[in-house]
Amino acid sequence: MNDLPEVLRLHQLWLADDPAGRRADLYGANLAGAYLPGANLTGADLYEVNLTGANLTDAYLPGADLEGADLTAANLTRANLFGARLKVADLEEAKLSGAYLTGANLRFANLTDAYLYGAYLEGANLEGAYLAGAHLEGAHLFGADLTRAYLPGANLTRANLYGVNLEGAYLEVANLEGAHLEGAKLYGAKLATAHLEGAHLSGAHLSGATMPEGWATA
Repeated sequence: MNDLPEVLRLHQLWLADDPAGRRADLYGANLAGAYLPGANLTGADLYEVNLTGANLTDAYLPGADLEGADLTAANLTRANLFGARLKVADLEEAKLSGAYLTGANLRFANLTDAYLYGAYLEGANLEGAYLAGAHLEGAHLFGADLTRAYLPGANLTRANLYGVNLEGAYLEVANLEGAHLEGAKLYGAKLATAHLEGAHLSGAHLSGATMPEGWATA
C-alpha cells in the first residue's frame, strides 16, 4: 500500500485532535508483510485487513477494529491491543508473547498454534475461540470468558485462570500443570486426557465436567 506512510501520519494528527488529521481507514487493505514496529494505530479501522506476516512488535492498537483481520504468523510481541476488536480474526501462529489483550474481543478467533507466552488476557472474550496447540504458558487470563473454546493440546502451564469461564470448553490433552484455576467455571468441560498435575482447583465449579481418572467433580 503506497500511501500507508501518509495514512499513518494523518492518523497521528487525528489522535492529537488536530483538525487536519484523519482516522486511519484501512478497511480490507493488503498489508501483508508490512513493517510496523511501534506503530500507533489506536482506534484505527483495520476491519478485514490482511496483515499476514506483518511486524507489529510493540505496536499500539488499543480499541482498534481488527474484526475478521488476517494476522496469520504476524509478530505482535508486546503489542498493546487493550479492548481491541478481534472477533473471527485469524491469528494462527501469530506471535503474541507479552501482548496486552485485556478486555479484547476474540470471540471465535483462530489462535491455532499462536504464541501467547505471558500474554495479558484479563477479562478478554474468547468465547468459541480456536486455540488448538496454543502456547499460553504463564498467560494472565483472570476473569476471561472461554465458554466453549477449543483448546486441544494447548499449553497452559502455570497460567493464571482465576475465575475463568471454561463452561463447555474442550481441553483434551491440554497441559494445565501448575495452572491456577481457583473459582473457575468448568461446567461440562472436557478434560479427561488433560494434564492437571499441580493444578490449583480450589473453589472451581466442576459439575458435568469430564475429568481425568481419579479426579472428583463434586
